[in-house]
Amino acid sequence: MVMATKWFGAALACAAMAAFASTAAAKTQITVYTALENEQLKPYKEAFEKANPDIEIVWVRDSTGVITARLLAEKANPKADAVIGLAVTSLILFDNQGMIERYAPKGVEALKPGFRDAANPPAWIGMDAYMSAICFNTVEAQKKNLPKPASWKDVLKPEYKGQVVMPNPASSGTGFLSVSGWLQSMGEADAWKYMDGLHENVAVYTHSGSAPCVQAARGEYVLGISFEYRAAQEKTKGAPIEVILPTEGVGWDLEAAAIHKGTKNLAAAKKLMDWLASKEANMVFNNFFGVVAYPGVTKEVPNYPKDAEAKMIKNDFAFSAKNRDAILAEWTKRYDGKSAPRR
Repeated sequence: MVMATKWFGAALACAAMAAFASTAAAKTQITVYTALENEQLKPYKEAFEKANPDIEIVWVRDSTGVITARLLAEKANPKADAVIGLAVTSLILFDNQGMIERYAPKGVEALKPGFRDAANPPAWIGMDAYMSAICFNTVEAQKKNLPKPASWKDVLKPEYKGQVVMPNPASSGTGFLSVSGWLQSMGEADAWKYMDGLHENVAVYTHSGSAPCVQAARGEYVLGISFEYRAAQEKTKGAPIEVILPTEGVGWDLEAAAIHKGTKNLAAAKKLMDWLASKEANMVFNNFFGVVAYPGVTKEVPNYPKDAEAKMIKNDFAFSAKNRDAILAEWTKRYDGKSAPRR
């Protein structure tokens, strides 16, 4: 009897293990290329996989410029199933090169019109808006007797020389949206003149959009040109910084998502897009960003600038995508000498 009981127990254990192995094996893994911030990866993955337990996300993460270059290099032999949390200007570029599998996610019509491709079916959908912002360290500024800037023009003041850090637009989506924003709002000639003056005050161009704000928060520099989510987050952590959206308005971009053409996991990639278009997903995005794609999802983000949406300039994404290579070539020729060494 004892032997039979032991045998029965062992059989049950084996059956349970086999069932677990079968369930694990049944999961579809999808490779998702992203430029999301590291702290976003876990909550986004957990929320999606809770809603879709048969699918597992495998992230490939880097800055916008690096991910964009990698996807273009892999065009003939794609590795990604989907792309999320990448600048919409990059996704428009991919679509122009035939790299996007067009798909209308369930409920896409509910998204704000500016947060979805106008084509039917759309090539991409937006997740949230992120925008250029100044992280200003009030403690270091007081030590150095430096005034708080209110405008982009203020950042050209000679007293800020060596105290400004901003992202390299060839590496960073935040850097690119800042440059594109100046070109669109100031006009080409005045924007390059502005960047010539700004270059005199810049200590270094980083290869990360977050780094300038993090460095300003640490007191390494007084003023970091970064993006509003990172600025709000650093302030919430206790850094002595002010989050400034300059009076002239700010450049911005959408974190957006699309399916990579040629994916072998199309059904799973479509489920990911369906989830990204849902109110539930946008509520997760709203934990980080104040402006998201789904109307009415407006939970207050700690220390997020109150007037953010009003400060966003009229943005021509097609201009940014079409002229990206030319803009980056000109910027690199003029200013790359102050860029940080690449990893």
